[in-house]
Amino acid sequence: MELAAAASEPARGERPVRDASPEARIWYATLLTRVRGLRPAERLLTGEETAPHGPHRPATQAARLLCEAEIHLAGGRLTEATTAAEAGLRLASQAGNRGLPPRGHVVMAVCSVRSLDLTTGLLYANRLRDAALLGQENLMPGQCVWAAAQALEARDGMESVAHLLKGILHDDVLTRDLLVSQPAAASWLVRAGQRLGDADLAERAVRTMSRLALMNRSFRSVQAAAEHAAGLYARDADALEAASERHLDPWARASALEDASRVRSARVPERDQAVDLLRRAADAYLGAGASRDLARVQSRLRELDDHGGRPARSRTRVSRLTDTEFAVAELVSQGLTNGRVGSQLYISPHTVAFHLKKIFRKLDVTSRVELARSWNRILVEERDDRPAEPESEPQFLVGPSMARQAG
Repeated sequence: MELAAAASEPARGERPVRDASPEARIWYATLLTRVRGLRPAERLLTGEETAPHGPHRPATQAARLLCEAEIHLAGGRLTEATTAAEAGLRLASQAGNRGLPPRGHVVMAVCSVRSLDLTTGLLYANRLRDAALLGQENLMPGQCVWAAAQALEARDGMESVAHLLKGILHDDVLTRDLLVSQPAAASWLVRAGQRLGDADLAERAVRTMSRLALMNRSFRSVQAAAEHAAGLYARDADALEAASERHLDPWARASALEDASRVRSARVPERDQAVDLLRRAADAYLGAGASRDLARVQSRLRELDDHGGRPARSRTRVSRLTDTEFAVAELVSQGLTNGRVGSQLYISPHTVAFHLKKIFRKLDVTSRVELARSWNRILVEERDDRPAEPESEPQFLVGPSMARQAG
């Protein structure tokens, strides 16, 4: 990280002979993003946009857009992340650059799965697989495998990707790349191990993440990921709540709250706390645009909460939808036909039409066109109903160059 910071700055001395190259600044911004230094990363890109470098090559513009996409994804802005990734992928294709696309494919796969667009998620999972076969994912192999695994797991279940997960944790390069760069990955691997009944997988993920945290004490995102994984493995609700407070990544924060709720819900005296934690997780997933995760949490809330499982306040419309209705509304709002919605959710087109009638009534709309127009607005209105949380700055302690950027 210090080397990337140094390369991103102009040469010093009485007569500087060069400015920092735009590629160096973009790469430093990318590294900052992966440890959730989003504000300094954004400042670097803003400075790069206004710097007098002259016209950038298409590959450089593509790299900048893909870095923007990663920033948006890390900040929970899925629509913006998808837009930037698509633009970056187009430019990379025009430039004939084969090294950049996997970065965009990871963003597209993760965004698609979280927003319940499994068809697109699987499309990009296949592209990541092809990139791996061609050796084009050398800069981020662990993240490529993880993103593909999430899309495949969403379609076929955790058992279908067990071999991929074990492959990640038995390869030091894959492990370091993934666990340092994706704050939610370690806990996801622990959760997978628990669901598969594979204690070795879960334990290896915790041990590896703890070792990486000791080696990277200056990065708050890495520390939070280690606390989250360890708390989940030990089923320690207090540790999981503490990890949620430390997480800088909104999706990882929501995940830690959901995990803490699951632990507390197993103890009858803590059931009310479990409901409150799950409501907070629902709000966080809603804010991050994670429709798939929100639907799961709403289902769990209905099981725990006698009042019908409303996320955090008295929701007037979306909370009336069942899990299937929410999923149907989300997919129809994306323009999918009843047949495509049915294939995504493994139900018949006739059943989709049946659910749509109930959705129209509950949301007070009269057609799929009106649903498509109003769906995002309905979600935004409910999200904006809650008070905004102050953003946290990451705590960097790795040297003066980085401190200047992060401060």
